[in-house]
Amino acid sequence: MNNKKYVYEEKIPTSEEYNYMTKAVGWGTKENEIIEIALNNSLYSICAYDGSKMIGYGRIIGDKTIFLYIQDIMVLPEYQSQRIGTNIMKKVLEKVDKFKNINPNIKVYLSAVKGKESFYRKFGFISRKEAGRGEAMILK
Repeated sequence: MNNKKYVYEEKIPTSEEYNYMTKAVGWGTKENEIIEIALNNSLYSICAYDGSKMIGYGRIIGDKTIFLYIQDIMVLPEYQSQRIGTNIMKKVLEKVDKFKNINPNIKVYLSAVKGKESFYRKFGFISRKEAGRGEAMILK
């Protein structure tokens, strides 16, 4: 395991950085203008860097009081298994705790990439089925 110290910055990445990350993790890319609007509407945004290279990212979207959605937790494949994703999640959940000061019962959601569910379980997430709720759905 790499013991290198990475830098975490609470900031919005550039659309180029974001698209580089999403392409590298297999999520494809979107037009820069679309990415800029989406990122600028985030409630919280955290980037991980190795020097000047963005290597990890996560953000929160939502209404600050009733619903939060943890979005875009990603780490470049060559940097995975170095606790970067864990550190990003810890920082995201610290911010969630601040929103809980407004409403302790705020609902916090995320969608795990297939096969990554166990990563999120370490932070206390369970499936909607386990919570006695309906299946998550997506509009086609």
